[in-house]
Amino acid sequence: MSSPIPKYNRVWYITGTSSGLGRALLENVLSNGERAVGTCRNTSAITDLATKYPDQLLVQAVDVTDSQQIKNSFSAAVEKWGRVDVVVNNAGYAVFGEIESVSEEEARLNFEVQFWGAVHVAKEAVRVFREVNPAGEGGRIFNVSTIGGYRANPTLAYYSATLEGFTQSFLQEMSPEWNIKGCIIQPGGFASEWRFSSAKITTPHPAYTDENNACHRFRTVVRAQIPYIGDVKNMGRTIIKLANMSMGPDAVELPLRVQFGSDALFMVGQQAKNTLRDMDKWRAISKETDDEGMDGDQYCRDVLLASGSFDDVK
Repeated sequence: MSSPIPKYNRVWYITGTSSGLGRALLENVLSNGERAVGTCRNTSAITDLATKYPDQLLVQAVDVTDSQQIKNSFSAAVEKWGRVDVVVNNAGYAVFGEIESVSEEEARLNFEVQFWGAVHVAKEAVRVFREVNPAGEGGRIFNVSTIGGYRANPTLAYYSATLEGFTQSFLQEMSPEWNIKGCIIQPGGFASEWRFSSAKITTPHPAYTDENNACHRFRTVVRAQIPYIGDVKNMGRTIIKLANMSMGPDAVELPLRVQFGSDALFMVGQQAKNTLRDMDKWRAISKETDDEGMDGDQYCRDVLLASGSFDDVK
């Protein structure tokens, strides 16, 4: 494996940099002296950064629903700097609404951005990490999901349905010698445009307007504009810290998921407790579907564990 590049020579590729986390992360990366490809639909939103960091920032107009624009932006990065080292899939927006109140068109568009956009970026990232960067240097990819991907909330079904399973499978597919690693970022609530200008909020479906309905209660909380505990600047710095920790001679292995925020930690902890409790309570029902001639526990030991797919939990 070739020697890792110094962290301040890295090239970052960040989607959704016009505001919120993307903008905060981009500012942090540039102020650290690193280079970055800042992608967004409205590039005028980061003109000030391009003026301030003309030698470090490559601005690219990218709508992540357009796979060709994604490919072109990676090509531009390689042409300018010869490599890409860290990719952050951040572009996205929330759609607030009961499943019945969100149109199929709006739901599909949300998936095009949240899921397919991230998929196309990840595929290009792997190609560059493996085939353009020096052999063995690889790269890191951080997929910004949501805490709702682990414990979903009412009115955010479509927003919560993306990225988690894809990212786990994606990381398992990477051959060790490629040195391509990453993790899922699970943000809790952050003070950003996420629930304001960038969000899509539907008209409540009349069947869900009772004050005791979970959707009505959640909409009330969103409208109340309670303060969020998360700070996007701190989030940007923490992603950089994770990249630093996972690269270089003293690199540590990234976990599959990292929760951002005390609220995210709390919600994941509660959901994990619920899952373990339900497993114990309904274990007998689960085992009723086993073939009568097979020992389920032995099968798990001899087949599943032996497959090597669970080395991360040994």
